[in-house]
Amino acid sequence: MVSYWLDRDLSDPRPPLTGDGHADIVIIGAGFTGLWTAIELLERAQPLSVVICDADVVGYGASGRNGGFLDPSLTHGLLNGIKHFPDEIAHLDVLGVENYSRMTKAFADYGIDADYEPVGNIEVATRRHEVDGLAEWADAERQYGHRAEILDRDQTRELLNSPIVLGAVKRPDAGGVLDPAKLCHGLARAAEGLGAVIHEHTGVVSVGRSGSRLAVRTDRGTLQCEQVVLATNAYSGRVLRRTRRHFVPVYDYVLVSDPLTEDQRRSVGWSGREGISDSGNQFHYFRLTKDDRILWGGYDAVYYPGGRVGPRYDDRPETFTVLEANFRRMFPQLARLGFPYRWGGPIATTSRFTPVFGTAMGGRVGYALGYTGLGVATTCFAARILADMLLDPGSDLLMLDYVRKAPFPFPPEPLRTGVVAVTRQALARADEREGQRGPWLRMLDHMGIGFDS
Repeated sequence: MVSYWLDRDLSDPRPPLTGDGHADIVIIGAGFTGLWTAIELLERAQPLSVVICDADVVGYGASGRNGGFLDPSLTHGLLNGIKHFPDEIAHLDVLGVENYSRMTKAFADYGIDADYEPVGNIEVATRRHEVDGLAEWADAERQYGHRAEILDRDQTRELLNSPIVLGAVKRPDAGGVLDPAKLCHGLARAAEGLGAVIHEHTGVVSVGRSGSRLAVRTDRGTLQCEQVVLATNAYSGRVLRRTRRHFVPVYDYVLVSDPLTEDQRRSVGWSGREGISDSGNQFHYFRLTKDDRILWGGYDAVYYPGGRVGPRYDDRPETFTVLEANFRRMFPQLARLGFPYRWGGPIATTSRFTPVFGTAMGGRVGYALGYTGLGVATTCFAARILADMLLDPGSDLLMLDYVRKAPFPFPPEPLRTGVVAVTRQALARADEREGQRGPWLRMLDHMGIGFDS
């Protein structure tokens, strides 16, 4: 199933690798992480030869299938950052704001038209117990200098005409929404303009040593190089097995509607076009596209036993049915609205919801993965970390606990499948029981472990 974002011709195809070759740095993966890293490397060091290989096409993975929310947070929200990085959160918050500014500047500098709308974010409560948590979030945002407004039920319904919303936190400065596939292709053109070479349909089989150099073996030939960046997120375990302990690949599923008519558009309000999510453990996220379709996703994060990923899991009718039913509850006035686009794809989630960074082969291979659904902005920051790993190993950024300390590892299979299943059930029960977290979730909370989409 193709995503709405990818269902159009955005660029000329890039040719696959033909035979053997060489480069200074090979980047594996032509999504956000790989493309931002290529730009960062080439802006810093010239001349430098950078080759990017992707098993499919630019933006094929999560970068071309996500909701297109650009949230400045590097820590999956301020409260999560306070929980996991209490001594660094003030600095990480500043770095997130700086990273957001770097991104929007890059859009202008490279002429990237990603349909970006800086409309901010609204989190709505749809259960009574969720309303109580809104004040804590808003207070934390204000403490760190961000605008946050608590809305009661009537105020929320003035912004979003839904019978089930009970309150909200409105954050007008919390980024906005964009077209992720257009961003990917804009980044690809920017990287190529700086000298990068992109090979699509060139799957990497392995990375190993070849004398004094590294050898990136693909299904099209072998590239000799000095350094490698692994930028494949949920697919990383295929190339570098050691990354598997850091994340679980969970499938997120999305619907996109037909364009709203003028009457339908008026019936939902939403004049500010904000990116919106709800406050459940199993949460939805939703937004308007440029042509006034509603994108509606989330809720059902699915882990397939063994961490399997592949095109056969992109279509899950039972999840699409649940998503559509939940949409009708949110917007009963749109009962006849159709959803021609339905798709899924794997994201990499870590146990603390923030990325993991690491190196292999004596520091000559760098990797970043595990954005847990907030990768649109965080991948740009990850590119700085990866470039520092390869070009500036004494960088202050590499000293951050956020970078140095890996999240709590997930257990190996078959235990992993059981743990994920039990956790998903416990999260669903907590939503049904007015937020009361049972013994299993309380134990995970104590250990600083989470599971999220």
